[in-house]
Amino acid sequence: MKKIKLSSRSKLSGEGLIVVVIVLALIGAGLWYLYSNKATTDREAREFARDAIKRITVDHDLKYFSDHLGPQAKLDNPPSQQQFLIQRFTQLGVPTQPIQIEESITWESYFFEPKGYFTAHLNYPAQPVMLQMATSHPVSRWQIDNLSFAAQPTR
Repeated sequence: MKKIKLSSRSKLSGEGLIVVVIVLALIGAGLWYLYSNKATTDREAREFARDAIKRITVDHDLKYFSDHLGPQAKLDNPPSQQQFLIQRFTQLGVPTQPIQIEESITWESYFFEPKGYFTAHLNYPAQPVMLQMATSHPVSRWQIDNLSFAAQPTR
């Protein structure tokens, strides 16, 4: 009886297949993580903006506003400007609920550097106001990059 000898070539092709499967599994896991992280970040951006708009326009929380400004926004809005903004919202009162907010999240690269742009339509008894806010997440937490508001003419 003759023994059939497996060539070393057939052994190598089996080992190569295992390596290819492992590499494809790693790539798949990496892509799953990136898409999952992007969805989570998108949800966090929307939650942060809704909370920030509520805390500024309804609760008139100066400390929250000051603590969540980004570095450039702190230069653009010194403490006196921050106080003026909160005083203005306090004078207007509390807008009717729920607040209508237009939300837009963009990404500098496909998975990284998210930026949020939000427009809140605030209906006060005296007049409607449009609040625009830009946010970003550069390092460890969400921050307000820009905040502006304008009273809209009554109809």
